[in-house]
Amino acid sequence: MPESSAQSAAPLVQSLEDPALYFNRDLSILEFNRRVLALADDPHVPLLDQLRYLTIVSSNLDEFFEVRMAGLLQRRKFGAGPSGPDMLGPNKEIEAVAQVAHEIIAEQYRCLNQRLLPALAKEGIRLLRRREWRAAQRRWISNYFQTEVLPLLTPLSLDPAHPFPKVQNKGLNFAIVLEGQDAYGRRSPIAIVQAPRILPRIIQIPPPLASHSDFVFLSSIIHEYVQLLFPGLKIQGFYQFRVTRNSELFVDEEEVDNLLDALADELPMRPFGEAVRLEVANNCPREVIEYLLRHFELGEDSLYALSGPVNLARLSAIIDMVVRPDLLFSPFLPGLPPACSQPENIFAQLRAEPILLHHPFQSFNPVLDFIRQAASDPQVIGIKQTLYRTTPDSPIIDALMAAAMAGKQVTAVVELKARFDEANNIRMAERLEEVGVQVVYGVVNHKVHAKMMLILRREEDGIRLYGHLGTGNYHSRNARIYTDLSLLTADPDITADMNDLFMHITGMGRAPQLRCLLQSPFTLFDALLDAIETETRHGPEGRIIARVNALVEPELIRALYRASQAGVEIDLIVRGACALRPGIPGISEHIRVRSIVGRFLEHSRAYYFGNGGHPKLWISSADWMGRNLFRRLEVAVPILDPDLRARVLQETLQLYLEDDCNAWAMRPDGTYTFLRKTPDTACTSAQDRLLAQYDRSNPA
Repeated sequence: MPESSAQSAAPLVQSLEDPALYFNRDLSILEFNRRVLALADDPHVPLLDQLRYLTIVSSNLDEFFEVRMAGLLQRRKFGAGPSGPDMLGPNKEIEAVAQVAHEIIAEQYRCLNQRLLPALAKEGIRLLRRREWRAAQRRWISNYFQTEVLPLLTPLSLDPAHPFPKVQNKGLNFAIVLEGQDAYGRRSPIAIVQAPRILPRIIQIPPPLASHSDFVFLSSIIHEYVQLLFPGLKIQGFYQFRVTRNSELFVDEEEVDNLLDALADELPMRPFGEAVRLEVANNCPREVIEYLLRHFELGEDSLYALSGPVNLARLSAIIDMVVRPDLLFSPFLPGLPPACSQPENIFAQLRAEPILLHHPFQSFNPVLDFIRQAASDPQVIGIKQTLYRTTPDSPIIDALMAAAMAGKQVTAVVELKARFDEANNIRMAERLEEVGVQVVYGVVNHKVHAKMMLILRREEDGIRLYGHLGTGNYHSRNARIYTDLSLLTADPDITADMNDLFMHITGMGRAPQLRCLLQSPFTLFDALLDAIETETRHGPEGRIIARVNALVEPELIRALYRASQAGVEIDLIVRGACALRPGIPGISEHIRVRSIVGRFLEHSRAYYFGNGGHPKLWISSADWMGRNLFRRLEVAVPILDPDLRARVLQETLQLYLEDDCNAWAMRPDGTYTFLRKTPDTACTSAQDRLLAQYDRSNPA
């Protein structure tokens, strides 16, 4: 990482509350995207997957600007002071964030133009510029423009009768510089053309016109034939631009009568929030840039001049259109535990012992079989389920609907406020309600982020409860690309706790006194502090290993600092944002932080504490962030079975501490060191070892 992008090393401190001991959350999020971008430049990664990582960074940055940068700009607008443990303040933070974002985006386009496009061309996958179109291709493209594109375009010359159009969030637009007057004697120096969202941004030229996999950008097609939109006028310039807008929804839950209706009313306004970023082609003249900045009320630090297409995320379409398995990671067949080989007996299996699944190395199908069997089993009388993110065509939704139509009591806790999934979740809730599912929209001002499914089954000795708890969403496709843990269990204490939690979510009253589950916002935070303090009392004999997506909660960080000062050995596997500074003498020299960035998105959360020889280990839906611990309903479940606890410790913690192939070690100054020595060095990949262990398509 360039020195300019790192925060300075921490000086000598007088207090564990000293801002110098904490990294800025937003800068840490951006540094995670540097690590993802490194995969787009990694020769170990297949070529099309390198392209995929490049596009993932673009999608991540879009969301960063829509949410995080939007919040910073609002704080600056209203004169807010410093907040957060680093106390950087909105003005300094915006300046620092803009600098790092510009560095990352410049590196993206360097990687695209100098590495990926030439490498793809060598493999016969070409993104053709206009000058490269052959005569036959040009005729096909011209016909495509006339029949598919031109009828949908609306050129808008800017004058008093034609004000600047409403530009949607992240839409593709073109600023056209014109010369001359039209039939009415009007002169307009600039016009705007918006690319219809219904059109693909990348078009494949069909065979036999292409001997290779040839593609053209929609922007190139419109550029080539833009003159047809302005007959009699001279086109002086054609420049892409894109605006990113604030995409937060503002609904006061305590002031609305129906959250679903309020969100449905708010969603149409999302594409037109305040502008937070302007992206333009780097050949755009200064006068056009200044015109756009003025119109969108943006400062210079919100301008990003790009040496290529203004939305790299759209390049992901190529991956699906090109049939080149040799340029992708090898496919695999997720493993199945022996207990799941006969899914029709899953309830009997769970009465005998719990089942732990490690996704994606092990299949998500047992979770689907669990809910499907419950829906069809005449002895099952009720199902309770939380739904945060899933797919509109999810088999879980189908199973819940089938269960309700079969007369079972079905309750679904649907989190309507799952960011960017609100529309899907509204549609899903309406579908469920139509067939008699009792749908609840969570808890006012607290997102329900816990992943729980509870089955109530009438058996000979009464009603028995069966449960599923996981670290990831009920999302079948994500279960193929995210690492997560699933626990299927009939443990009476765990399932009774789950039932109490569902009663608490859907009803009212004080927080339940749970037997073994930890719940935020009530017991999880205090239990974590207590577990860390217990290790602190054990001193050098103490041990902490935690794996989370983000670590930014200041009180937990201070507790970890105190544990380190007492000599406790602490290993933290933090995929993304980390506000803790490791390796500071006298403060955190016993703390090590690493981030694993590989083929699969690391999403599991697991917390291990040595506890004086009586280890405690939880898996959870919660990161160590204020929002998870205080403003969401989360659950952590203890792994009580000794064999399963040993397995979680080995597979999700110890194996990842041995990784020197996909691991980045955090330095005291906030930069990261890639632990793989050279591209040719033999190394240990936790993900590869787990694939080798569980992949059913590989007999070895």
